[in-house]
Order: sequence, then C-alpha cells, then structure tokens
Amino acid sequence: MESAGLHFGHGTATAFDEACWMVSAVLDLPPDFEPISLARVPTPDQRSRLDALLDARIRDRRPLAYLLGEAWFAGMRFQVNESTLIPRSPLAEIILGGMLPWLELDRPLKVLDVGTGSGCIAIALAAHWPGLQIDATDISEDALTVARANGERHGVSDRVRFVLSDVYQALDDRRYDLIISNPPYVPAASMQALPEEYRHEPEMALAAGEDGLEIFRRLLAGAPDHLTPGGFLLIELGEAQAAAEALLGPVEAIWLEFEHGGDGVVLLDRAACLEWQSDA
Repeated sequence: MESAGLHFGHGTATAFDEACWMVSAVLDLPPDFEPISLARVPTPDQRSRLDALLDARIRDRRPLAYLLGEAWFAGMRFQVNESTLIPRSPLAEIILGGMLPWLELDRPLKVLDVGTGSGCIAIALAAHWPGLQIDATDISEDALTVARANGERHGVSDRVRFVLSDVYQALDDRRYDLIISNPPYVPAASMQALPEEYRHEPEMALAAGEDGLEIFRRLLAGAPDHLTPGGFLLIELGEAQAAAEALLGPVEAIWLEFEHGGDGVVLLDRAACLEWQSDA
C-alpha cells in the first residue's frame, strides 16, 4: 500500500500501522503493547529520534525495519540489515500455532530451512518447538552472520546449525522430516516494477527468473534425495502461485490458507516430489 509516495509492505500495510511501530520501537515497546502505554509521553531524546526516523523514512524510502535494525516475527525480535530480507512471511502463523496437521511439530524432527536470511523461520521454529533440530542454509555469508547473531540472541544455537549452501549443495546426503523455505519468487517483470523500498533488500533474495520459479524448481528436484520417506516440502511462493500450479500440473499439492492473511504457500509430500521429478 502507498501513501504520500511511500510504500508499506515490510511488516505493515498502512501509514498508521507504521507510525505505531515507529513510536513503539522508540519507546521500546513490543508491537502488541498494552493500551495504557498510549498515555506515555516521549522524552526529548525520544522525540528527536522519532523526528530523525520519520525524516529518513520519507527521504531515503528505506523500510522502517532497516532504519531500526530490527523486525518482529512470530512474536520475536530479530536483528536485520540490508543483507537480509525483512521478515513478513505467513509461515509465522504455522510456527505459532503448530498448524501443520500432516506433521507433528511437538516431537523430535529434523528440519531444513533453505534461504534462511535473518534466520527468523529456523530460529522461531526452534524457540517454539524444542524437539526440532534444524539446519538453516543461505548462499550469503553476510546473511548468515546476522542469522547466527539472532540464534545466539534467542538461545537456540545448540539446535540450529547455520550452513553456507546454495540450496542443497553443501548438505551431502542429509535427510529431513520437513524442508521449509521462503525462497526468491519474484518474476522478472515484477522486479522491474517494485517500489523503491524493495530496492534496499538483497536482489538475490527476491529475483527468481522469468516466472519466479527458478529456486522452486531446484527445491522440488532435490527434495526426494533430502526428505525422509514421510517427509514434507513446505514452500512460500507468493505471487508465483499460479505459475507454480501450472508447473506442478496433476501432482497432488496442498495450498494452505491463513487466518491472518497471506497466500502462495504449498505443501508437498515426498511422493508428490518424486512424481513431479519423474514427469519433468
């Protein structure tokens, strides 16, 4: 959504929501602060910081999360910078509610998070579901530096292993009960039309070829070799959903729905990945 030339889509949908986030961050309040906090009066230093943030947001068109150096995901605060995407995935709803009836998250499972960025998905999974052992990969060492810091911050570094890898490249023959990913999925045409705010995010985390499925194809093709017999592939594809449906054809896929918004998330079991592989 846009207002006065600004675009909102990095954790907020409106100027009012973003103003609330900006003020709550300066006052060091969580996003779901109590109504009584509305009576707080900012100090002169806090007012100065608010003025500086607002000026930078309007002048530079940088997303607020980058100006703050942090974002919230699944009820947790994460460090972010311009080497990582800003967390905003509907997968948070699954993490918080364990709403994956095909796979019980409250038992010991091995999970792979491909393209971890800030580490938010892997770390939130580990924090909310203590039985999980997670490998989190990314092609960017700068992003992994941020992810490791977030892992330490949230006390899950003993259960989340961060690995420099291009999709499955560095994982040898490791197998997982769940492979989860919010990969690049923006088609080439959409990349050309992105608002200025998105230009501050790493292009490699957004762009995915002509149809937005460049990484999804690789995830599908390699999944049978890295999933356990009863394992699942859970991928967020956003605007590339229609192209993905065409790519999958008759393969049985479950497209998830979310109570709090978000779409383009597909779940496939290993058998479905094998079927696609044999037909490709």
